[in-house]
Amino acid sequence: MMTEQRPGEHMAAEIAQQPDVLAGLVERQAEIAGVAEKISQRPPRFALLAARGSSDHAALYAKYLIEVLLGLPAGLVSPSTATLYGARPDLRDVLFVTVSQSGGSPDLIEVTETARRQGALTVSVTNTPDSPLRAVSELGVDIGAGVEKAVAATKTYSATLMALYLLIDAVRGGKAADAEKIGELAQQTLDGAAEGVQRAVDRYRFVDRVLTTGRGYSYATALEGSLKLAETSYLAARAYSGADLLHGPVAAVNGETAVLAVTSKGQGGQAMHEVLDAVGKRGADVLAVGSAASEMPAALRIDVAPTVEELAPILEILPIQRIALGLSLARGGDPDSPRGLLKVTKTR
Repeated sequence: MMTEQRPGEHMAAEIAQQPDVLAGLVERQAEIAGVAEKISQRPPRFALLAARGSSDHAALYAKYLIEVLLGLPAGLVSPSTATLYGARPDLRDVLFVTVSQSGGSPDLIEVTETARRQGALTVSVTNTPDSPLRAVSELGVDIGAGVEKAVAATKTYSATLMALYLLIDAVRGGKAADAEKIGELAQQTLDGAAEGVQRAVDRYRFVDRVLTTGRGYSYATALEGSLKLAETSYLAARAYSGADLLHGPVAAVNGETAVLAVTSKGQGGQAMHEVLDAVGKRGADVLAVGSAASEMPAALRIDVAPTVEELAPILEILPIQRIALGLSLARGGDPDSPRGLLKVTKTR
């Protein structure tokens, strides 16, 4: 006799699987370093990244890694310039990385084919190694997260971040030394954040408007956090970099605004002090998440296990996923099957 699936059952299970998924990826460092070696044999002038949805946030994270760790210019591609407008730029000596959990979106497949024809070295980063995207890419990295049943990406997102870090670290000659304990740190973060997550769910279950913010590497976490809250709890969530927030949108912040601030130790987290002072003066209710949360002016703080700044987004997102799950359930939703969404979205 089949038992009825409980709302959020898949999302909860997949969040819990992340420490093992991340540890497994680190164990495959040598395999990913093999792809990095082939990139190093064709040194790029710059890098371009193509993605959609959660993968777009992972690509932004990779953009920071490439610019900071490799010292190369990097940009995010607009696939429609190729698919809708027929642009054919000269991409000789360019590294073109396409990030897609499913590897099945027609626009990402087409823009990757185009980039390869235009001379780029194309690399796919996907959870589906037999996907059409991998077939059209010269090189590929399998993130190896396993089947993800919940519509909202959790383990595939953090695994994509991990795979991108391992790839880019290997291109610079690294051996993933800083990531050696990432599985343990992920478990420590999930266990240590449980009480704070429940307090956040209780505090924000009736909120209508949430603003997420972060700087540097953590900006990707703010974007992904905003998406998770919107797609699972149907909140009016908006993400800004801390710098952009101060350039105008802060004027819309008031006592009815909940602000989720991603604040980890490092240059990005340090730059968030000014931002949180500004939103605090406007009466916002601030939730700080990250390894520097205890140092921030906030109504509620959720600590994350400390690590080097470039790895922080892999851990920061974990309690935010749990908050999205808890808020969805508290508001009567089912985060495994958000209304109007499919696991694979195909665009052109």
